[in-house]
Amino acid sequence: MMPTPTTEVQLDHTLAALADPTRRAILQRLARGEARVTELAEPFAISLNAVSKHIRMLERARLVRRRKAGREHFLSFNPEPLDRAAAWIEEQRAFWNQQLDALDSLLREEDREASKNPTKKGRSS
Repeated sequence: MMPTPTTEVQLDHTLAALADPTRRAILQRLARGEARVTELAEPFAISLNAVSKHIRMLERARLVRRRKAGREHFLSFNPEPLDRAAAWIEEQRAFWNQQLDALDSLLREEDREASKNPTKKGRSS
């Protein structure tokens, strides 16, 4: 299945969001349940503004949902982009495993042919 440009952009956003340890830590915290932005910022030795930038990256990747209640902003984890990224990774793994298995079979067949004809030299360079 060939990804569409939209799904490729979303995958790019997801992988970029996951590339940072602070964002991964925020997601790990949100996996336990909804939290206010200020709660999420507490364990980090960075400014609230810096945490907000990380949260915006997570929102752009759709890994985080925001809910407002009065002046409070509550965030929750959305696993769907991770599921799509995991599916893409699994597709890549299956493709490359198939390619490597085919190469392995070809090389084994060449080795068998070479052992049948000992006068011929091994594989050519």
